[in-house]
Amino acid sequence: MATVKATFTLDPEALRALERTAERLRMSKSQVVREAIVEYGERAGRLSERERTRMLRVFDEMVPKIPTRPPGSLEAELAEIRAERRSGGRRTPVE
Repeated sequence: MATVKATFTLDPEALRALERTAERLRMSKSQVVREAIVEYGERAGRLSERERTRMLRVFDEMVPKIPTRPPGSLEAELAEIRAERRSGGRRTPVE
């Protein structure tokens, strides 16, 4: 695979993390960066584990709050709302 030389600026903490990772994995820093970029690109746009867990918790909290009622009553309520909208607005003056 052909490579292209590029220059990036890293803060000292990121550089130390890169150096530690390269040493621990016995890889060049360039290889660590290449693999990190590929992995990050694959994950970009996906939810993190923390986000996924939070959304599932919210879902679990909200589902029990969904009112249960017969489908007929929902249809009746929607029909009533539609009829009121077609009737032309407010029936009493606004104060």
